[in-house]
Amino acid sequence: MKVTVYTQPDCPPCQVVKQFLQHHNIPFENIDISEDPRAKEYLVYDLQSFSTPTVTVDEDVVKGFDLQTLQKLLRIEE
Repeated sequence: MKVTVYTQPDCPPCQVVKQFLQHHNIPFENIDISEDPRAKEYLVYDLQSFSTPTVTVDEDVVKGFDLQTLQKLLRIEE
């Protein structure tokens, strides 16, 4: 399973999502869209997302702060 988190500075929900993944020992790639213009274009045009955090889990896309959907996709039971 490949997990990618698209973030930007000063985004409290982004920090919460990353902490959530770390807490559950889910490896992920963090991409700061403020430092990578191509990643920002990919986020907007390919993933059709206009907010951070946006998380991809394989082919699934979770737009915005949605821990419930992440739990289901990652099969995490609380």
